[in-house]
Amino acid sequence: MTEATRVTVSYPEDLSTWGRFQVEKPSFRAYLRKTLGDVREGEVREEFVGVGCCGNTLDVPLRIERVEGGRTVDMDTEVEYEVREACGVQGSWRVQSAGGPARG
Repeated sequence: MTEATRVTVSYPEDLSTWGRFQVEKPSFRAYLRKTLGDVREGEVREEFVGVGCCGNTLDVPLRIERVEGGRTVDMDTEVEYEVREACGVQGSWRVQSAGGPARG
């Protein structure tokens, strides 16, 4: 397979501020480069992004929006994010942030 030069991944609009911080960290992008492997546009993957102070985990449905170049994500692939429609993801105070999903 040919390596992808760029992959655009979306997360839901209702992901909390803390959840967005976790997903957009350089270390999480590096994690995606190591674990995504072969990808297809439209594919959705539930990814664990962290454990909040109350011990609850946050799994986020990430969707592959666009793939440029080949299909295989590797350490040289650029990972970009965009926000898509809300999907009822639970990311409130139970996993770190203030009560209720934060927007923006």
